[in-house]
Amino acid sequence: MSGGAGAAGALLLLLAAACPETGAESAVPEAAETQPSRVVRNDEELRAALAGLAAGVEVVIAPGAYRGGLWLSGLSGSAAAPIVIRGADPADPPVFTGGGSEGWHLSDCNHLVLRDLIVRGYAGNGVNVDDAGSFETPALGIVIERLTIEDTGPEGNHDALKLSGLDGFAIRDCRFRGWGGSAVDMVGCHDGLIEGCRFEGAEGFSQSNGVQAKGGSARITVRRCEFVQAGSRAVNLGGSTGLQYFRPPGAGYEAAELLVEGNVFRGSQAPIAFVGAVGCTVRDNDIHHPEKWLLRILQESTDPQFAPCQGGVFEGNRIRFDQRVQVFVNVGPGTLPDTFVYRGNEWIETDAAGRELASPRVPF
Repeated sequence: MSGGAGAAGALLLLLAAACPETGAESAVPEAAETQPSRVVRNDEELRAALAGLAAGVEVVIAPGAYRGGLWLSGLSGSAAAPIVIRGADPADPPVFTGGGSEGWHLSDCNHLVLRDLIVRGYAGNGVNVDDAGSFETPALGIVIERLTIEDTGPEGNHDALKLSGLDGFAIRDCRFRGWGGSAVDMVGCHDGLIEGCRFEGAEGFSQSNGVQAKGGSARITVRRCEFVQAGSRAVNLGGSTGLQYFRPPGAGYEAAELLVEGNVFRGSQAPIAFVGAVGCTVRDNDIHHPEKWLLRILQESTDPQFAPCQGGVFEGNRIRFDQRVQVFVNVGPGTLPDTFVYRGNEWIETDAAGRELASPRVPF
């Protein structure tokens, strides 16, 4: 590991100057509601409607069963007139099963909204959105709203929602249940929002993480979500990424300036992990009964380009825990745990039956 505390501190100062407030929500798009519509009622009509989409066009999908394996490439709406693909009835969304290893794949698309769909039972990824490997031109303005993605994998690196090279995106009010790798896996994504989502683990699925942001990801907010047994690390701030996948190339961190606030966590081996992360904040969350650790501070990417994991803030959280937590913060080698700040947290210790103890342990 090169660098050390001096280089690490310089990196933190640069990040603070460039981004004084964690989570750049001004870049997060709002989804438009009014578009010219193409109404479809079966697979043939849907595939015909998806051909040649342009800015301002809306595809409205009637309730029913549809084949997945849908690949859209190089489509661009605009910030004022996005392309919208949605279910006709939010109370009875169309269900996509079969048709390939992925339900939907959006490659090198911009200003596109996917809303009110159910994607179920894919062995690869439920929904995959990427920049087609064109690192200089990220996918812009993608909005995923009110999707339910279930039964992905069930084991290994197979994600419910996989995002690679997105900037200025939003994931809102979605439901994830049962996946292999991550429910939402982000590689080289920036200026995004994940809000109002539910992440629920299921029996028979390996479920490594609920949300993971790595590969140079930065300025992403995870807010007002619920995590229920959502993987061994419910939120993985950073991770371990091959150098060829970093966006931008040469980033000195796996993740930077991420914000996790106002969420509810139930279970998981560790609700939060900082992994090769710089300057990330976890605040105002309700954390219920972690199974082993409260936090992990780790360094999995050890190439000389990376600064040590550092500069995290854990504040204003409410933690209920029991005797299963003996080590509150699991610290790995190559990290700078003394640069982490803990303040204003509330501690409630319970016995095995959930009864509150009069004198809880207060680790910090």
